[in-house]
Order: sequence, then structure tokens, then C-alpha cells
Amino acid sequence: MVKKMQWDSSLSFIFAMIGAAVGLGNIWRFSYVLYSNGGGSFFIPYFVAIAIMGIPFLMLEYAVGFSFKDSFSNILKKIKAKYEFIAWMLVTFVFIVVIYYMVILGWDLIYLLSSFKFAWGNDTVSFFTNNVGGTSNLKSMTTFLIPTTLCVAIMWVVLWFISHKDVDNGIGKFSKVLIPTLFVIMGFIIIYALTLPGAGIGIDTLLTPNWSTLLDVNIWLAAFAQIIFSLSMGQAIAVTYASYLPEKSPLTDNVLIVVASNSLFEIFTAFGVFSILGYMSNTAGTPMVELITEGTGLIFIVFPMVFNIMGPIGRIIAPLLFLAILFAGITSALGFLEPMLNSLTVKFNMSRKKVATILSIIGCMFSLMLTTGISSYLVGIIDSFVNEFGILLLIGAQCIIFGWIYGLDHLMPVLNENGHLKVGRLWKLIIRYILPIFLIIIWVIGIVQLFGKADTFELIVDVIIIVAVLVVSFALTKVKTSD
Repeated sequence: MVKKMQWDSSLSFIFAMIGAAVGLGNIWRFSYVLYSNGGGSFFIPYFVAIAIMGIPFLMLEYAVGFSFKDSFSNILKKIKAKYEFIAWMLVTFVFIVVIYYMVILGWDLIYLLSSFKFAWGNDTVSFFTNNVGGTSNLKSMTTFLIPTTLCVAIMWVVLWFISHKDVDNGIGKFSKVLIPTLFVIMGFIIIYALTLPGAGIGIDTLLTPNWSTLLDVNIWLAAFAQIIFSLSMGQAIAVTYASYLPEKSPLTDNVLIVVASNSLFEIFTAFGVFSILGYMSNTAGTPMVELITEGTGLIFIVFPMVFNIMGPIGRIIAPLLFLAILFAGITSALGFLEPMLNSLTVKFNMSRKKVATILSIIGCMFSLMLTTGISSYLVGIIDSFVNEFGILLLIGAQCIIFGWIYGLDHLMPVLNENGHLKVGRLWKLIIRYILPIFLIIIWVIGIVQLFGKADTFELIVDVIIIVAVLVVSFALTKVKTSD
């Protein structure tokens, strides 16, 4: 019989949920989204999106997990047997996120090790393409970037070591250490960044409002998309983590703590990022517009350029930044792995250690396939397709299944029992009507953009992913087990 998992307290759950939410996107994506969508004026749609999407949907996920206290696949199966297939589709998509996420953490580990001697040199672009992320040249897909291959394997060992333990001794214990440490490190970097010459240039560039953008529907959709991915909404992580909660847990209070922590982290990190870019602009005379980018370009190319001209303090800030990214990434990766890990453990009545070992071996093998000379190109393709096509579609499916078919009236007493914030008719209205409408619009726009700019190779990768997800989901749904 599988041992029933449980957090020792709400605190373990809160740190684990903050860890799942606070990830790479908070550090390298939010500042760019804020800047490119109206600057200071973007905070209006951003906080509206939190109020009518982030908080209500997380409450839904917490209530579902806490009520059923079961794996995500079993929960949907209990609602209706045929929905188990949808559950396996979602957890498979989320497992694919772990696969490419670990590759990015492998890149970060290379930079963490390189930061002690600034091994990236003066040409940070060449260092990344030749040693870490490769290029989009398909001729390079048959060669492996050995540093990346080795570091990805190391990161999978770390992930296995934490995830194979009971949730409280593994994820809970490590999150209690990593999350406060992450906040302290980023706090130091942000405070120091705000004192740099030129920091004001960066902050002004970031926050200068463009009020006319509030009339642009794309800005509002960008805010909703940011909240979806920033809070890891609808990815079965919150449902799974909430299923481990002890009785009498204040669910709505926990939601507010997690959402507030996530938002404060990414907002203040954006100040730090643009302060550092402002310093670079002021010191090197490079226009801000040439420095502003997101993702790997910001962290692995622009920031090493900044550290190169920062002097002795750069030798301190650089390792701290890459260590912070590593901590944020590990806690998020644990969250992405958990839905599949928990669902398989329950489905096959196997020990958590055994399932974690099997998943880590499988995941590591696929991650290593993404460490070739087109590593960053492949990761970008998979990331866009999985998030903009798969996960968004399945978040909408959850709104319909939980909001309409199962019924929100079953969940409201659970939310209102111990939390200070109560839910009622407005919450039901949001889950049933407002959220599905926004999700459909965002999904359609994302699909048009995704396939409109895709080349043949990208389409082939997309088809391989969807076929793999369908085959795995069908197999896991149909396999018979002894309950």
C-alpha cells in the first residue's frame, strides 16, 4: 500500500508553492513583459489579472486537491472515468516542461561555475553558442555540447535526490531552506543594483507609463498570460501539493500569501534587472534599447557583459545571481515533476522512491537529447508549444470540468471553512464564465502566432510532442491496475 503523503504544516506547503511559482520566468521574463507592455501602466492590467484570474483559479486548485486528497489523474477519473485521459495529457505536458527546464538549469550551472573566474570572457555571445546553448543551425544537431551534457546530468541527480524522499522530508525541507535563501540573495542583489550609477536610467525606462496602451487588448492579454505562467496555474502542481495538506488548513489565506510573495519577488527583481541594465548603459554608453531582452539573452549574454565591467563587486554579484537562478529553478522543477510522480505512484501502487528513480532516468535521457549543438533552439520550440498550445488548452478544460461538471458548490465550503477570505457568487462567476473566455482568446491568439511563424523543423517537433503526449496518455489511461 502506498504511504499517504502529508506536509507537516501549512508552512511547508506555502514554501513549496512559492518555490513552484517563483522560477526562471520571474527573473528573466517579467521585467521584459513589464517594459514592453506600457511600463508603469502595465501594473493596472497586471493586478486586475491577479484579482480575476490568479487568485480565483489557485483557490479552485487548492480546493480540489484538498477535497479529494488524491492524485490528479484519480481526481479526474472520479469525476468521470473518461476524464482520466485529460489528466494524463496535462501531467505529461508538465513532465515535458521538467525535461527542458533541467536543460536550462544545466546552462545555469555552467555559468555558476564559470562566474568564479569569468570564464565566459569578453565575447559572451560566442561563449554561450559554442559551449552552452548552441545555435539554430541544424547541422549542429549531431554534436553534443559536453559541458551542458554533464551539468544537465548533475542537475537530474540533484532533482532525484530531493524528489525521491517523502514530500515533507524532500520538497518541504529543501523549500524551507532554498526559498528564504533565494529571497535573501535576490534582496542583496536588488538593493545593491539600486545604488549603481545609472540605476535611475534603468528604472525610468522600465516604469515610464504609456497610458494609451491600456486601450490595447493585447496588453491585457499579456497580463493574463504572465499571471498564468508566473503562478504555474493549471499545471496540476497546486492540486497535487494541496492534496498533501493537513486538515483545517486555511486555503484562501495560503493562496494570498503565495500570490503576494510571487508578485513582490518578480516586481522587485524587475527593478534590480533594469537598474543593472541602466548601469551598463551609463558605464559603457550602450543605449538601453540595445540591452533590453528576455530569457537566455538577458541572463547568459547581457548580464555576463555587465559583470565584466563591474569590477570586484561583479565577482560577488555574478555567482550570487546564478546561484539564485539555480535555487529558483530547482524548486520550480520539483513542482513540475510532482504531478506525474504522484499520479504514477498512486496508479501503480508503487513506492515514491521507485517512481522518482524511473522518472528521473527517463527525464534525464530526454534532457540529454536536448544538449546538442541546437540546444537553445530546441528548448525554445518545445517551451512555446507546450505552454501556448498544451497547457493553456488544458487549463480551460479544468475550468469546464471543475466549474460546470463537478460543480463549485462542492468546493466552496472547503474554502470558506478555515480561511479569512470567503468566496461566493463572484468567484463562481469568474471560474465559470470570465476565465474560460480569456483563456480561449489567449489560446487562439497564441496558436495563430505559434504556427504562423513556425518553420518546417518547428512543426515537426510540435507534431512529435503531440503524438508522444497522446500515446503516453492513452497508454496510462488504458493500463489496468489492481486498486
